[in-house]
Amino acid sequence: MAKFGIGQPVRRSEDPRLLTGRGRYTDDVRLPGQAFACFVRSPFAHARIVAVDTAAASDAPGVIGIVTGDDLAEDGIGTLPVQVRIKSRDGAAMPQPPRPALAQGRVRHVGDPVALVVAETPDAARDAAELVEVDYDPLPAAVDLRTALDPDAPEIWEQAPGNRVFDWELGDEAACNAAFTAAAHVVSLDLVNNRLAATPMEGRACLAAYDADDDRLTLHVSSQGVHGLRDQLADDIFHLPADRILVVTGDVGGGFGMKIFMYPEYISTLYAARKFGRPVAWAAERTESFISDDHGRDNLTKAELAVDADGRFLALRADTLANLGAYLSNFGPFIPTNAGNRMLCGLYAIPVVYSRVRGVFTNTQPIDAYRGAGRPEAAYVVERLVDVAARQLGIDPVDLRKRNYIPPEAMPYKTATGLVYDSGDFARNLDDAVAAADLAGAPARKATARAAGKLCGIGISTYVEACASGAPETAVVRVDRDGHVTVLIGTQTNGQGHETAYKQIIAEHLGVDSDAITIVQGDSDRIATGGGTGGSRSIPVGGASLADAALKVQAKARIAAADVMEAAPADVTFEDGRFRIVGTDRSVTLAEIAVHSDAATAFDETADFQPTASTFPNGAHICEIEVDLDTGRPQIVRYTVVDDVGRVMNPLLVEGQVHGGIAQSIGQALFEEAVFDTESGQLLTGSLMDYALPRADSIPFIDFRFNEIPCRTNPLGIKGAGEAGTIGACPAVINALVDALAEFGVRHVDMPARAETLWRLIRDGGHAAAA
Repeated sequence: MAKFGIGQPVRRSEDPRLLTGRGRYTDDVRLPGQAFACFVRSPFAHARIVAVDTAAASDAPGVIGIVTGDDLAEDGIGTLPVQVRIKSRDGAAMPQPPRPALAQGRVRHVGDPVALVVAETPDAARDAAELVEVDYDPLPAAVDLRTALDPDAPEIWEQAPGNRVFDWELGDEAACNAAFTAAAHVVSLDLVNNRLAATPMEGRACLAAYDADDDRLTLHVSSQGVHGLRDQLADDIFHLPADRILVVTGDVGGGFGMKIFMYPEYISTLYAARKFGRPVAWAAERTESFISDDHGRDNLTKAELAVDADGRFLALRADTLANLGAYLSNFGPFIPTNAGNRMLCGLYAIPVVYSRVRGVFTNTQPIDAYRGAGRPEAAYVVERLVDVAARQLGIDPVDLRKRNYIPPEAMPYKTATGLVYDSGDFARNLDDAVAAADLAGAPARKATARAAGKLCGIGISTYVEACASGAPETAVVRVDRDGHVTVLIGTQTNGQGHETAYKQIIAEHLGVDSDAITIVQGDSDRIATGGGTGGSRSIPVGGASLADAALKVQAKARIAAADVMEAAPADVTFEDGRFRIVGTDRSVTLAEIAVHSDAATAFDETADFQPTASTFPNGAHICEIEVDLDTGRPQIVRYTVVDDVGRVMNPLLVEGQVHGGIAQSIGQALFEEAVFDTESGQLLTGSLMDYALPRADSIPFIDFRFNEIPCRTNPLGIKGAGEAGTIGACPAVINALVDALAEFGVRHVDMPARAETLWRLIRDGGHAAAA
């Protein structure tokens, strides 16, 4: 094993640069003659656009030009494409109404962009935007997911009668119903998966430029992958060859799924840059982000679990309403259907699963992938049902889970939803978590908490997710004559530590120190292809292709080393970062080999990796929470997680990813919710004064451990870790709250479980018990 190779707890090599202000984010880029953009956005959730008067704004100081939806339409600019199409149960294709970059004829959510003002300074653009006069004819809005399918609900698109996008199903409904009929026990639960705003530290930003000499567009953008954006811009929007569009992404201050997608602002600024002959920059202010970024989650689910007399699970069924917003985002229809519902078996040997999902248009901004993208929603359904079943049947929640787990000897195991789990020891993870969390001592801690005026609850959640599949990834490894290694790869770091992980792979296979390696991402010219970052795929997929390319370099370097040391290639091995002649102390490094090259580039190798199957990270979470009897304030006092993410690339990076995911799910469980006024469609939580993010004192110390069970379907044995914490935490927190409040007759608490909600449950439950 190399000193800084795979499996080592190497500190992040990118951090010194980022922490000392030497990062280069999109808003740090400046181009000669750069102008600035401000969007005119709809104040209405639903309205006809009668007229747009730009005369006063055009005459304002510093204004370069104004763009409207009519301009885009007249010049043949395409609309934002939907990347995934879902069919309904009856085989009908889903409607795909257009989403123009600037509204044409009608606005459909608060914040819908109507016009773009370009000026010499940001202040001039903002001042002029206020002078654009839009004559709106307000229309009734369908804002509430619960009522958007009602017969009398306002219709958002004529292409989608009744606001229905699709009525999708998975599984055998008849077999599922038969299993429920035969069941000794049926557990049912109505669940809310609350709408979330991603709120990364760095908001969305872009800088568009046009080179008239080459007739070429360039977009600098904070993204999760440049190639997908370039291809949409080329194929669907500007109708240009791909080589006429360059997309560049530098450092990114968080994305969490939200920065994968095409957005109207990117199209409008590119169009304006070409129209006015000036680079055009835009950076969202925080409130603008709340009303223009894609949101996540927002599902209502009726879930049921059938159980036999021995506590064995017979079937699970779920009926979900999934909010998709006013427009279909790139992957919006995929998230509540195939992305999540195939995980409804969880870790359990459930023979039959049936899921129905109705996608719904509402007059709110679009919904798309948010960290975990459907799998946290599925895990929440499964693990809340299992916990309710344990209480209803009077079975210990640990025992009930282990009674129904898929055993390791059954691997590979095909689930009722068609997935094939390749590896995992689910009971081992839970047993390790139970021991680490000291569940045996929980009764004493509960008694101590009660004496202090607090209720203590223990919540268990176990999970499995499918990730690291999809598009192939290509990696290029180039070694210069001076021994410096350059890696070109089409993933995109958003703060996860890609630079460090990729350098570890190079160190493992080529023995090169970190400071002699450069990682290049985020440039659609320099890097030919790329799948970007999402679905915990960068290290399992990108890392696999990089390892292959590095091994190709190693193989050629071994031959070159034999020549340098005047030995037969068969006598040369690679050990401990050096090429050695077997049985001697003679050895050379890669740099000492490369210096003998006649060319500037000594080695240049490319490799592709195409996943043939998903990987399946899994684990167990145990949350211990205390609720103040007087105020209802919840405080997580212990949190334990044992994960199996396959072979661990870097324990520090994995732990950081798990901690971040848990923090985001604690946010969803206890604090975060994007709330709209159901009449006006105004976002009531449109700033960080109103949208409650978890703070440092909301997140407990996390006792993190892992079991390394290598994946059988990935050449590196890696399963993926980027979303694992997010998937297991929400049900663990809510299960803990229900356990704490059980004495008051509480069976379920919806997310976010705010202090006021918990206080009211304590008060009302106490009164009911006294009566």
